[in-house]
Amino acid sequence: MVKKKAKYIVAVVGATGAVGNEMIATLEQRGFPVEKLRLFASERSEGVRLEFQGNEIQVKALLNESSFKGIDIALFSAGAERSKIWAPIAAKSGCVVIDNSSQWRMDPEVPLVVPEVNSHDLKWHKGIIANPNCSTIQMVVVLKPIHDAVRIKRIVVTTFQAVSGTGKKAMDELLQQTTDILNFKEVKCNVYPHQIAFNVLPHIDKFLENGYTKEEMKMVNETRKIMGDNSIRLTATTVRVPVFRCHSESLNIETEKKITPNEARAVLSKAPGIIVFDAPEKNIYPLPVYIAGKDETYVGRIREDESIENGINMWIVADNLRKGAALNAVQIAEKLIETAG
Repeated sequence: MVKKKAKYIVAVVGATGAVGNEMIATLEQRGFPVEKLRLFASERSEGVRLEFQGNEIQVKALLNESSFKGIDIALFSAGAERSKIWAPIAAKSGCVVIDNSSQWRMDPEVPLVVPEVNSHDLKWHKGIIANPNCSTIQMVVVLKPIHDAVRIKRIVVTTFQAVSGTGKKAMDELLQQTTDILNFKEVKCNVYPHQIAFNVLPHIDKFLENGYTKEEMKMVNETRKIMGDNSIRLTATTVRVPVFRCHSESLNIETEKKITPNEARAVLSKAPGIIVFDAPEKNIYPLPVYIAGKDETYVGRIREDESIENGINMWIVADNLRKGAALNAVQIAEKLIETAG
């Protein structure tokens, strides 16, 4: 458990990656009470220096249990395999781990937390807390106030996910392919199985026996765990689009009681972490190019689904590197110190 202090020793594991960089920036921007920041990454990144609060900090490789000695909170974004090995070691050292990988999300002993939705689950953590999938986070932020108001029965979601969700190499590939196409050069595919520039891929993560991808089933299973309601029916189609930053989602919700678009706007506008951005007659609706770098989840195109009795459609956009990863992890850390004994 985190003890009450004026300042905390914080670690970022996977510090040189896209999310790790964003975690460092978010800690600084939000004024998190950091006494000392320690940065870890793979052996090939050892010695790299990253800036925090005007100082350069050297990145180190993880060696053994002593690496986490004295650390209060560790933000992990180093992939599932490294998290499987190092998160228990860190927790055993007395450090609280907030892990951004998929490794611990569905473990019944590990809380899966979005602070606006289920911060109460933090009280039963045993040293490891899971950060949900980026596409799940922004969706449940919007679902929670609707569910509380009229109870959600069924969700149909289609995502339009930015390449930064795959990592820096994917961002580089989109840029290189775009440049090559515009210069009439041959397109090379290394990160994705098909060209991503000027294209869309209905394929995120591996395909499973049921025909869905792992990403799609993550959204189904994680949503039920976070919302604490296994009766919610959900189906997802996840799509990779040639956008650098920000995931967009088309959301269709069927509710137990009827809610009008105006009532939905009123409910959502009062909810934490949400900005209702919805005036289509003035061409006002959420767009990735305007929301990159923002903390909130933006909601627009709220309208009645005329094909069913109690249905609402909406369009949501959030920065996948911030609310979808780094910001959510830092918000979890903030909740931990807020409730520290």
